[in-house]
Amino acid sequence: MMRRTEQAPDGEQDVDASDVAFTDLLEDSAEELYEQAPCGYLSTLMDGTIVKINTTLLEWLGLSRRQVAGRMRFADLLTVGGKLYHETHFAPLLQMKGEVGGVALDIKTATGQRMPVLVTSKVKTSDHGEPMLIRTTIFDARDRRAYETELLRARQAAEEARRQAEADRERLQEVLAVLQQSLLPAELPMVPGLEAVSYYHTASPDLLGGDFYDLFPLGADRWAFFLGDVCGKGPQAAAVTSLTRYTLRAAALHDPDPVTVLTTLNTVLHERYTSGDTRYCTAIFGVLSPGSDHDVSVHLASGGHPSALIQRADGTAHYLPTPGGMLIGVLPQAQFTPARTRLFPGDTLLLYTDGLPEARTGPQRELYGDEALQAFTATQPSAGPQALITALTGLLTGFGDGLDDDTALLALGVPAFCTPGPGSYEAAD
Repeated sequence: MMRRTEQAPDGEQDVDASDVAFTDLLEDSAEELYEQAPCGYLSTLMDGTIVKINTTLLEWLGLSRRQVAGRMRFADLLTVGGKLYHETHFAPLLQMKGEVGGVALDIKTATGQRMPVLVTSKVKTSDHGEPMLIRTTIFDARDRRAYETELLRARQAAEEARRQAEADRERLQEVLAVLQQSLLPAELPMVPGLEAVSYYHTASPDLLGGDFYDLFPLGADRWAFFLGDVCGKGPQAAAVTSLTRYTLRAAALHDPDPVTVLTTLNTVLHERYTSGDTRYCTAIFGVLSPGSDHDVSVHLASGGHPSALIQRADGTAHYLPTPGGMLIGVLPQAQFTPARTRLFPGDTLLLYTDGLPEARTGPQRELYGDEALQAFTATQPSAGPQALITALTGLLTGFGDGLDDDTALLALGVPAFCTPGPGSYEAAD
């Protein structure tokens, strides 16, 4: 009779073989674990004399066990700076607390090279609490030091880049400020029988604004003035501003009629920017003519610009309407609205760009608006252009970040040295 021999399935045999191999891997001796650890181990007497050191640390140092054990102290393994730190900080702290961890030091190899390490030491005590020896673990920190060095270098490079960017920004702001000033009169001329004051608020020192104004003589005791705003910001807007100012002055000397001057400007801008990037502006241009009763006649025209505001000597304030004026430079033929008025002693004519009425106020960020500007002006004493501009400057400052556009102000007034004469305050053509 034949007997059948039972055998384990092939899969179970493979599992048993794997278990045996894994068990063999775990059967490291304590001595091997100590000697071949991925970190350095050493034990010293309380005076620092090394009595035991593992192979890993010896290989890092490039020394033999005979050269180290019983012959060297832990401090002898350190660089000069490390020795000083060990004596003044590490050793006293270890003696006081019994343990010090994660201290960055440099050890010195047999070839004189420095090796960054992290050191942790702990005092072993007897059953009675008497210190017996010091056990120290040393970790290789070369990769960490390289990372820290690279991080420090990156931080220094970033800081240098930041300083350079700030310096470049400051230089750019200086250039922009000079260029912005070149687009405005350095100071307004002295006009007999008239006070003229201007103010320019720059919303951002990093951008060139397109607001402009000027006051200049025409001859025969007449003076021309204008104030406007070019669309956009930056160098292109500055180029349009420069062209606009030049054109207005040149056209006024040829024919000072306000509508004719704005028509000439419209033709120049439309022909210059008819292809590609369309550029346009809004503006008020006017002529001042002294009267016989200490008054000044004002003849102006508007092209898409906010209406001029008049502060009267009696404390009232009202707009000089110029409805229907079209943007300048958009169409080949544009309509411009003229208007006339007279300024008597104590009256002030205020021109401004849209940054003022379009400022945002309150928690709802609502537009400041024309009505609020009129009411504000009416509450100010009729003390002339300088007082009004000062008050408006404070108003602009009070808007804070709600004022996000450049704003130009031009105030023209007759000094209050006599009683106003007869005549209509305003009349539209």
